[in-house]
Amino acid sequence: MSGGTKVYKWLLGNFYNVNSLIYGMCFVCVCMQAIQGNDITVKSYKVESRITSRFAHTTVKSSVVNSGANAQSIGFNVQIPKRAFINNFTMNVNGITFVGSVKEKTVARNLYAQARARGKAAGIVRTNSQAMETFRTEVHVPPGSKVEFELHYQEMMQRKLGVYQHTLHLQPGRLVPLLQVDVYIFEPKGIKFVTASNTLGEHLSELTKITHTKEKAHIVFKPTLQQQRKCENCTESSVDGEFTVNYDVERESNAGELQVSDGHFVQFFAPSDLSPLSKNIVFVIDVSGSMWGLKMKQTVEAMKAILDDLSMDDYFSIIDFNHNVRCWNEDLVQASSIQANEAKKYIQSIKPNGGTNINEALLRAVQMLVRASNQGLTDPRSVSMIILVSDGDPTVGEIKLNTIQKNVKRVMREEFSLYSLGIGFDVDFDFLERIAMDNRGIAQRINANHDAAEQLKTFYSQVSSPLLRTISIHFPENAVNNVTQNRFDKFFHGSELIVAGKLQPSDFTTLQSITTASAANMDLNIQTEADIHGLDSVLSTHQHSFTGFARQMWAYITVNQLLAERSLASTANKKRRITQRIMALAVEHQFVTPFTAMLVEGHDQGRAERLIADSPRDSRHGCCSATVPLSGPQTVKQLLYSKPPWIQPTNAPTQEASGKLESTAITIVENDPHFIIHLPKSNMDICFNIDSKPGHILNLISDPGTGVTINGQLVGSKKMKNNKIDTYFGTISIYSKTHGVQAVVGTNRIDLMEGRNNHSFSWGATAELVLNRMRVTIVKEAHVTVTVDGKISVMVLLHRVWKKHPIQVDFLGIYMSNANKYSTQVHGLIGQFAKEPEVKLYGVHEGADPKKKEATMEVKGNKLAVTRGWQKDYRRDKKRGSDVYCWFIHNSGKGFIDGSYTSYILPQLDSFLTSI
Repeated sequence: MSGGTKVYKWLLGNFYNVNSLIYGMCFVCVCMQAIQGNDITVKSYKVESRITSRFAHTTVKSSVVNSGANAQSIGFNVQIPKRAFINNFTMNVNGITFVGSVKEKTVARNLYAQARARGKAAGIVRTNSQAMETFRTEVHVPPGSKVEFELHYQEMMQRKLGVYQHTLHLQPGRLVPLLQVDVYIFEPKGIKFVTASNTLGEHLSELTKITHTKEKAHIVFKPTLQQQRKCENCTESSVDGEFTVNYDVERESNAGELQVSDGHFVQFFAPSDLSPLSKNIVFVIDVSGSMWGLKMKQTVEAMKAILDDLSMDDYFSIIDFNHNVRCWNEDLVQASSIQANEAKKYIQSIKPNGGTNINEALLRAVQMLVRASNQGLTDPRSVSMIILVSDGDPTVGEIKLNTIQKNVKRVMREEFSLYSLGIGFDVDFDFLERIAMDNRGIAQRINANHDAAEQLKTFYSQVSSPLLRTISIHFPENAVNNVTQNRFDKFFHGSELIVAGKLQPSDFTTLQSITTASAANMDLNIQTEADIHGLDSVLSTHQHSFTGFARQMWAYITVNQLLAERSLASTANKKRRITQRIMALAVEHQFVTPFTAMLVEGHDQGRAERLIADSPRDSRHGCCSATVPLSGPQTVKQLLYSKPPWIQPTNAPTQEASGKLESTAITIVENDPHFIIHLPKSNMDICFNIDSKPGHILNLISDPGTGVTINGQLVGSKKMKNNKIDTYFGTISIYSKTHGVQAVVGTNRIDLMEGRNNHSFSWGATAELVLNRMRVTIVKEAHVTVTVDGKISVMVLLHRVWKKHPIQVDFLGIYMSNANKYSTQVHGLIGQFAKEPEVKLYGVHEGADPKKKEATMEVKGNKLAVTRGWQKDYRRDKKRGSDVYCWFIHNSGKGFIDGSYTSYILPQLDSFLTSI
């Protein structure tokens, strides 16, 4: 087939006169083999994915030879995820290389038309798969020809139920001498776990090899020719199915992860260890005639499991509709086991029939939520949602889709969300998606098969555990621009929020972000930061990392948000402006979208050959919701809170001067443990140690009048030193019985508790948290300040030691202001000195140690021998500390404290003293 030889091929109802090459687009609804053709030899089929910071770049390559005696067409088909964008395609035919470039669709088509006599369109076509699309191209070549195909596509990993899932469809269609899949994962903060599975058959399930270090993973699937066979002597390949990699990343704190690379930034936010918000749910279920049979059976099965999953804090009701609308209960009811069982009986009794009145059903659902809110039935911090399950278009009542969308939008409150589940392929999924996005929700298609119940339950699992509401992620306005959506209605357990943007030119070496949100009983204000240049240096040393991930991820998110925004645009002018932005970004970043196409060009002896890779005009790639308008950066304060003046010392370290003692103005407990009690009237500091045992809980403040108790639990050194186990405070509890809140500060994490709600935070990020009347401020890897009711404040200082230290362990220091407002009932090792005892000091003389003077002290009717010494204040310098001079009382403070120190040992961290 060289020179002027002509070939004719029927495609899409037209004949084309073609020289050398033919490219075709076929609209089919079946799974296709990757390589198609008769009498061809597939030399190799390779798939490589490089996933860096949740962004995947996948390359599919195949080398094929026409081993037949005649010219023939060879097809190359690749199934790709619907969320992915193709961004390159090349093909080499007998030395002629065709290289792809993305252009605006009209430009690409015009250029293609110039070579129309020599080619046809290649393209993406939809299949009946929920999650995949099929790219197909075809080339007609003479016998002996060698063809190499190479397709590239990119996608952002979406976290669902605590897992990132990367799926590759493998269907080479024949035995391949070199069949190999490589998936490289690089996550800068570390990989928590990685697994791989496939649907290729049991005999292939054991062939996957995983190499996993802290930050990197390499997954290899490389079956031999013999291992690919369906049976020992078969000539057919058993490689036909999906190869899936699941993984999650390590998270140091609930602040999320901020990464900066290539002039762009990406903020990942996926907090855990938070108590879920309560839910108010109205289930709106289509029971029209088309739901009869398997669809209804599967819906009932799923609803029974969903009702069992509701907690006592949740409220719910059920609306079922056909041409009429019925309510199981006119009002929301508490999700007790009795009500859930009654709802199950109701669901099981439904007999589908009649038409579909979606409009009235949704309006009734909104009215139910509004009524519950107005009556004060729902918790102001709860999440209200409508979950719609339908399999068809409206046929009764209001049937105009745009009008239904406007009606629902008009009555929905900002705090309500709508989630749409479309069963089967008869439903207008575009409509379900638009109405969900327009009301702060998402839509999902459910396959109408025996797996439908599992699909419904899986979707519900993704939205069943909301952890946060009204989340905002901000950056300094003079540091960034072109920020993607940074305000979100809610965050669900196991998911992830992602914000990206560009850096502005500056001399900054770090970038900060501040995240604010509302939890079940707490407001959060969390700060994180990242080195602007550090990640690029790391990426340059990793061979299989994707160095342009941040730039492409920003473009990927932005394009998807614009596609979603365009689908909701109310006027043609708005749609036109958004389309122009989409096209400009897609061309710059080489994405094939509904408004761009890839022109693939090659040259042979000065003659251009062209084909075009096109995309469906469909916005269903969308990864992101357009429920919140895209917004620019907002002003961010560098400091999250104002430090109480006593936390940071302003004077020089205390020391002896002119025969007077310098005052610390605070009370300190440090090291193993050394108490430094400041007595302001006497203008002196008194020190004593407590020699107790690991595990003992010592009371520091016990104040029944204010309802506050502060206790510390001791932890021991790793082994004895001088025949003695040193003890330190490893846990500090601040409990307010009056407000029912408790902060437990440990060396690994900080727990905040109120009733059944329990929130955990690490030391890995700066944060400010407000829980009822307790304010907790965490300064990254430094200290925690807890203030109760604005009257009692304590700072807990974190001391880290070398992990491999043979003796020492991490421990906590405690600092309390003398300005704390206790009641007259306060006691405890520290609290008793809120009422300062009278102290007399006399007989100061040189001691056995010339550096330490000795004296006699009269206090509480006791005469004590005391020694002049010093302890450490680490507020200014955590490593070396500042000297605090004090009079030291021996024997665990005996004679200075009331009773024996053993009287201050308590059974639990939230206990109060009973008597001394």
